[in-house]
Amino acid sequence: MLAKPDAGALVAQQAVPILPNDTAFEVFQKVTVAAEMALDRVLPLLVAGNAPELQQDLSQGSYFGGRKPEDGRIDWTQPAPAIHNLVRAVAPPYPGAFCDTPIGHLRVLKSFLPVGQMPRSPEPGLYAAQDQLLADCGNAGVLRLVSVELDGKTLDAASFNARFGQQKLSLA
Repeated sequence: MLAKPDAGALVAQQAVPILPNDTAFEVFQKVTVAAEMALDRVLPLLVAGNAPELQQDLSQGSYFGGRKPEDGRIDWTQPAPAIHNLVRAVAPPYPGAFCDTPIGHLRVLKSFLPVGQMPRSPEPGLYAAQDQLLADCGNAGVLRLVSVELDGKTLDAASFNARFGQQKLSLA
């Protein structure tokens, strides 16, 4: 038994591709398949007692103490890629990324980084354009909000326009 978790020798490894829009749950599903493949390869060697062991270089990794619900709070002054990565990390079935706004509690469940999209203004804000729900973020970035809830109800571009028109709502 070792003092640190996950510090023992490796007996198998399997690469897992992580795509730019994969959520934590999708990565978990890929890792599960990869673990099955690795176990299938190494199990006969483990049973025979001659599986090769590769020592880990613990200086190349880090530990995380555990996630709290507050870790999903969105800071809209952050660049769009950072917010997108937060949304991906806490997407359902996990609690989701969220913020409290003057119009209510907003949960962002899925996002997408549009290419070449220019923000309306440098101030963080939420708006609908071209049938898409968008958010201006820090560093003049834009994030497309694919799946959003406002106070527990689905919010999309059409419902945003019906409720708020063409205005941009502040997220600062």
